[in-house]
Amino acid sequence: MLRHGFASVTRLRGAGLKKHRQVAALPCRRTAEGHLEVCLVTSRETGRWVIPKGWPMAGKTNWEAAATEAYEEAGLRGKMESSPLGSYPYWKRKSDHFVLIETVVYLMRVDKQMRKWPERSERTRRWMTLAEATEEVVEPGLMALLFQLAANEASVAPDGTEATAANP
Repeated sequence: MLRHGFASVTRLRGAGLKKHRQVAALPCRRTAEGHLEVCLVTSRETGRWVIPKGWPMAGKTNWEAAATEAYEEAGLRGKMESSPLGSYPYWKRKSDHFVLIETVVYLMRVDKQMRKWPERSERTRRWMTLAEATEEVVEPGLMALLFQLAANEASVAPDGTEATAANP
């Protein structure tokens, strides 16, 4: 059994790498010049840049739960897409081990930014271009999702939603 101060290899194999699921909002807006920006927040434990995310909530759809997380963690309100933009895995640190989390991401068109919100004293909120955001995040899966959004930035309508024939 190998140990490096975290979870043992045996423990991870024995756990069958069961995935847990979280939901997340990817808050976005257009600048006056028409460029897409995303809002990241710092995590409470390590201070790394992440998107607002949390566990599914009883009585709420996943996109509604993601909207709640965006309000609680970043003080943002807006229109949520009900279909996921994508998902990414990450390892959540626990006191003596890591847990594999699959994070399902929903695009949020931000129309209101609060000055006060529940986790304001615990996190920093910052708007960034997609290029800046890909430089700041450390989770490879989230970085890949941001690169994918950057490659398809033109497919996101000016109001932040995904462009379709009815919403060019």
